[in-house]
Amino acid sequence: MMKRLLRLCLSVILIFAVSKPFAQTDTCRLKISLLTCSPGTELYSTFGHSAIRVTDLAAGTDIVYNYGTFDFYDPMFLMKFTRGQLLYYLDQQSFSGFMNDYRAENRSVSEQILNLNCEEKTELQKALFVNIRDENKFYQYDFLFDNCTTRIRDLILKQKGMQYQTANVLPATGFTFRNHIHHYLDNNKQFWSKLGIDILLGKKMDRAMTNDEAMFLPDYLEKGFDSSSSRNQHLVLTKKVLFEKQELASEGFAITPSFVFWALAILIGLATFFLRPNSKLLTAIDFFIFFFNGLLGCFLVFMWFGTDHNTTQNNLNLLWAIPTHIIAAFFIRNKNSASKLYFQVTTVLCALLLLSWAFLPQELNKALFPWVLLTGIRSFSIFRSRT
Repeated sequence: MMKRLLRLCLSVILIFAVSKPFAQTDTCRLKISLLTCSPGTELYSTFGHSAIRVTDLAAGTDIVYNYGTFDFYDPMFLMKFTRGQLLYYLDQQSFSGFMNDYRAENRSVSEQILNLNCEEKTELQKALFVNIRDENKFYQYDFLFDNCTTRIRDLILKQKGMQYQTANVLPATGFTFRNHIHHYLDNNKQFWSKLGIDILLGKKMDRAMTNDEAMFLPDYLEKGFDSSSSRNQHLVLTKKVLFEKQELASEGFAITPSFVFWALAILIGLATFFLRPNSKLLTAIDFFIFFFNGLLGCFLVFMWFGTDHNTTQNNLNLLWAIPTHIIAAFFIRNKNSASKLYFQVTTVLCALLLLSWAFLPQELNKALFPWVLLTGIRSFSIFRSRT
């Protein structure tokens, strides 16, 4: 009897001795994970989304922290957005509410549970508690360098005492920010949005990215986390898909900017050949082309010098969207020497731009090639009619 009692005591002691180290590894009862959401159908959701999930078993909470929130109902929303002064902020919601939102939008959600010790998880939770305070939660959003994904990257990968090594996630050497954005816009068939973005964003978008910078997009942050390790331990403990979107039937033929602009270039080119140079139709067309180009040029200058956006600076689209065209549009029929010289110079500029298209330090949208060609054709026609 004594032997059995002694064996039982030794077994209990052994169980506690073995289990104690495991209990100490997660005494905080926290689970922290990265949530990555697939792109949606709307432009604002084209690039996906990232968020942090914190499950606190001790407190009985399951919270998702989201750095991508802004006040759409701000009466100055449009002005702040245009000038790059719209403040984003850190917000939180229940995990169940978060998942319901993304199921309703039919967007996949994957989860990477992070391989952190109790101290690291506690520090991250404290950092989120501090960041979500009213005096700390707002920040000036920058699509490339300070967004809802880079905030998470910096919070976790650059946290004090957490030195992670991340493998290369770039698909090719020399991959640029514009290459990244084009990939998502093309996949989502956002061809007109792609044109607008290419017109607005300047030469800075064509710089080759670093591996760290590539993680400004959710998919690449997910890849970065998958390949990150510290002290010979992987950052990601486990990974799973929480919701898989349903694939919908693809839409049919889309009217692309290239199709529209080439059609216009051909039709107006034929009109240039068959109609009288000073016909009312051609005069109206010329007025629209030059007034539109000039108006757009004025807007690009404003976006360069009048806003806080650093990606709208040094924009080579100003080589064809010349602000002075907005004035020249009112002198289409003027036959003085100044008007003649203006359209002669415009013809030469359009020709030089078309010849150097593939060698420019900024990638111009391909759909603009026929539009610049059309501008050059009409400039030459106006100049020739003055001789």
